[in-house]
Amino acid sequence: MTTPTAPAVIPGPGDGEVPPRGSTWTASGYDAAPLGVPEGASSYLDFLPGIYQDSEFLGRFLLIFEHILSPLDRTAGSIADYFDASLTPEDFLPWLGSWLGMVVDARIPQENKREMIRSAPDLYRWRGTRRGMREFLRLATGIEPEVIEPTLSEIAGNRNLAYRFTVRFRLPAGASLARSYVEALVEAEKPAFAGCTIEINGA
Repeated sequence: MTTPTAPAVIPGPGDGEVPPRGSTWTASGYDAAPLGVPEGASSYLDFLPGIYQDSEFLGRFLLIFEHILSPLDRTAGSIADYFDASLTPEDFLPWLGSWLGMVVDARIPQENKREMIRSAPDLYRWRGTRRGMREFLRLATGIEPEVIEPTLSEIAGNRNLAYRFTVRFRLPAGASLARSYVEALVEAEKPAFAGCTIEINGA
């Protein structure tokens, strides 16, 4: 008579052993706990009366909830960073700009987007002026433009020139700039009564 062979037993945790928080048991032992999740019993035990803090079962049970809620806790702890143009994730920049009434175009380089939002008070202070237009276009395109207004003598010869100005870009070698993009930027920033001529010249 053949003696039945006992089934292979996968080794498990020792009696009384507390698994690292958020980890799982494998044949070679516990895998690593997730980033930001402390090992051992849940830290939530610290908020319970002392009579419960030595409960191994409760420590393991609360690990489930702590593992789920820890990312939310970290986000809540750094919520102020989302309102800082220097620190907020890039995806949040258009949303942050919308709070300031700014349309942050996707074609604007990331660092320029951040600088534009940080500079919002100055941009609004000078909006509608040559200085404001020049600074806005610099941030939006990454290229310093010339904003040229007619002289008094030119206006004396043609009064209609009083309501026109010229935006001129001199592009560096290898750079490109879509005219339609510049036209949309100027249209959004210029006074409604003013006309504009746009010149984009290669280096």
